[in-house]
Amino acid sequence: MSEKLKERSEMDSAFMWDLTPMYANDEAWEKAFAASEKTVLSLSEWQGSLKDAASIKEFLDEKTAMERDMNNLFTYASLRNSEDTRNAVGQGMYSRAYGRITSAAAAIAFFEPELLAKEEEELKAIVRDPVLSDYRVMLEDLLELKSHTLSKEEEALIASFREALSAPERIATALMDADMIFDPAKDANGIAHELAASNYIMMQRSKDRVLRQNSFESLYRAYRQHINTFASTFAGLVQGAYAESRARHYKSTREMRMSQDHIPVYVYDNLIQAVHERMDLMYRYAALRKRILKVDDLHYYDVYCPLTEGSEKQYTYEEAQKMVLSAVSPLGKEYCDTVQRAFDERWIDVYPNKGKTGGAYSSGTWDSAPYILLNFTGNLDNVSTLAHEMGHSMHSWLTNHNQPSQYAGYTMFVAEVASTVNENLLIEQLLEKETDPKERLALLNQYLEGFKGTVYRQTMFAEFEKEAHAMYQEGKALNPQSLNALYEKLIKLYFGDDLVIDEEVQYEWARIPHFYYLFYVYVYATGYSTACALSEKILSEGEPAVKKYLEFLSMGSSVHPLDELAHAGVDLSTPAPIHLALDKFERVLEEAEKTADELGL
Repeated sequence: MSEKLKERSEMDSAFMWDLTPMYANDEAWEKAFAASEKTVLSLSEWQGSLKDAASIKEFLDEKTAMERDMNNLFTYASLRNSEDTRNAVGQGMYSRAYGRITSAAAAIAFFEPELLAKEEEELKAIVRDPVLSDYRVMLEDLLELKSHTLSKEEEALIASFREALSAPERIATALMDADMIFDPAKDANGIAHELAASNYIMMQRSKDRVLRQNSFESLYRAYRQHINTFASTFAGLVQGAYAESRARHYKSTREMRMSQDHIPVYVYDNLIQAVHERMDLMYRYAALRKRILKVDDLHYYDVYCPLTEGSEKQYTYEEAQKMVLSAVSPLGKEYCDTVQRAFDERWIDVYPNKGKTGGAYSSGTWDSAPYILLNFTGNLDNVSTLAHEMGHSMHSWLTNHNQPSQYAGYTMFVAEVASTVNENLLIEQLLEKETDPKERLALLNQYLEGFKGTVYRQTMFAEFEKEAHAMYQEGKALNPQSLNALYEKLIKLYFGDDLVIDEEVQYEWARIPHFYYLFYVYVYATGYSTACALSEKILSEGEPAVKKYLEFLSMGSSVHPLDELAHAGVDLSTPAPIHLALDKFERVLEEAEKTADELGL
């Protein structure tokens, strides 16, 4: 932890992703970027020419090819920018790619209103025409949006504003990843440690409580200094999104966002209600954490650190690879062979470096490998993160190899299922093998932490987002005071009386980038609940469950998400899967409590 972060140029390329299969180098990207302008302009010339199924098919083929090119350009630029967000080259590529995508959206903005302006019977006949069979699902979905689609001129206007409306996210991201500077954090021995967004959580998991407290206070001291800017960027996002929802005749931004995934709003509300009904479990976990850590007062900087010394074990990246491969072995040889390819062909950017985007993600296109960004430091959570992001990448890989590019994307609602299934398979395997009580408690803690972070915490985020957007819709101000107060209220609700509410806690909402993705965080909780059910089916039923699961991972957007999950065997139109997941959390919590008793903790 005391090791200073290296510059990108000092890193070992063997542990950096290889982007050359996308573009040989930045110069090749620049050439493709220059050529894309002509393609975008040519698509705008189709306006007024969508006369019949044949012409629509020709346009859609060109549009699909253009979107593939745009995705490749933008994804490469985004990955390069993530390597070092301070680097002007990556920043420039990302900014220009974003602008080109905005231009492309404006160029084809006429398509939906022009098509939907046709008489309903004529439109239905066009959609049924065999010539358009490759696009039928997409066109049927478009028909459902008829009442929310504006005129050609209005759609073009909204498309032209897209880049401006995305400014709050870009400003907040630049502030968080590139501009914010944190004071070094001293440990119990007085040694100062460099603090960055990418190593903050590692410090919060330290056994050194002094380091945890100092890094906590340092991080949020910086956020407090910029809280007015963060409140303004978030308010700008909310305002812009609500304006579009009203223009499109939705009752709320939440309804607009969820309708894109064909998810009823009640699914979101069911999640919050189900979690509220079992909040006592979270309070029990907070009490267990306070008891095992032997602290008089449980602070927010005490909620991440491991509960036992056993969990301090460090793993090399090579060990992590073997653990993930072993964990996913129930999913079959073909699945495992592709995971091995990801390791061998450098789909993964492994270690942190100065300026690198914090956290972890999976990103790619229909034409590329599904790349993974990590900030691997060697603890068990990092191993779990590798399994998690590999789940995303395998979902993308299977979809891309079983669907045409127009159906290769999958909705956010199902996006967290594959990742969390992999996490569950990993922890179940480790628990099955481990007999030492101290090590078992470490693994149980890992399980509980995963559940806390993915179900309770993400539901808390979802509730914050729901209430913040509702506040604006009701005419209430979104400023530092109101947003801080809302967040602090939710922290108290979700952690209970055993947690001391430090002054810094109220600023945490400002460092959650997912709030800029509009009603995305709830899918972590629904996805985890689904993954609990699916991973248990996979381990108990074997091949039949694996077959349905892999079919689900291959569907992309060719099937609506609730139907996809039903195919895999989970019905999320009811709160039942949430309750089942919470039951499992209770079982794991009970075993952790008993193990702590056994160890005299």
